[in-house]
Amino acid sequence: MHAVALAWMALAVALVPLQLFVTAPYGRHVRGGWGPRISNRLGWLAMESVSLVVFAALFLIGPAHKSASAWVFFAAWVAHYVNRALVFPWRLRGRDKTMPLAIAGSAALFNTVNAGLNGVTLGWIAYPESWLADPRFVLGLALFICGAALNLWADGRLMRLRTPQADYALPRGGMFERVSCPNHLGEILEWSGFALRCWNLAALSFAIWTAANLIPRALSHHRWYEARFPAYPPARKAVIPWLL
Repeated sequence: MHAVALAWMALAVALVPLQLFVTAPYGRHVRGGWGPRISNRLGWLAMESVSLVVFAALFLIGPAHKSASAWVFFAAWVAHYVNRALVFPWRLRGRDKTMPLAIAGSAALFNTVNAGLNGVTLGWIAYPESWLADPRFVLGLALFICGAALNLWADGRLMRLRTPQADYALPRGGMFERVSCPNHLGEILEWSGFALRCWNLAALSFAIWTAANLIPRALSHHRWYEARFPAYPPARKAVIPWLL
């Protein structure tokens, strides 16, 4: 399993240059030439529910003793993907929005591998009861909660900006004054915290994949905002305050 996780991390890093030049065609970057399309809501439901089902099944059937810390890992994962698969799609505005089937399919495949790695690891490796007091667990949980709160807040703010008259508006307030994509920053913090408190290669591979996917996408969003809004705040970064 360690070899698989290491190979998975290496693939994430290897694909970063491609993602810096080719932006996945969904959301504000949707464009033609990517084959058949499905509704955004169906796409999000299909690709995110895979993570929920695969991880939960493998964790629950795994033979390892489920300590309190393991159940915290499980609860965090399930809470995130219940929101992503069952809540977030129905909060999206614009019922006619679509995404390429190829994008939903590739995301579902990614989520199957990622959820499989983490489900097997946490289902088959026992954590001691004392892990709850380990500094890595405590700091990682705090980071996960802060990241999740930022992600949810930013998603909510972006959705409220969407109106029937205009698809997108200039986001302001809170972390939007520092970065264009605080929702992406929040998700990176979430899974970095998850990796810290789990302290295993599978969780680390997810954190690396999250950053490898979302940092290039945040850079694309940032360029899109600058092109669309001439008065876009020049000091605002893409995803990491003051740096990137």
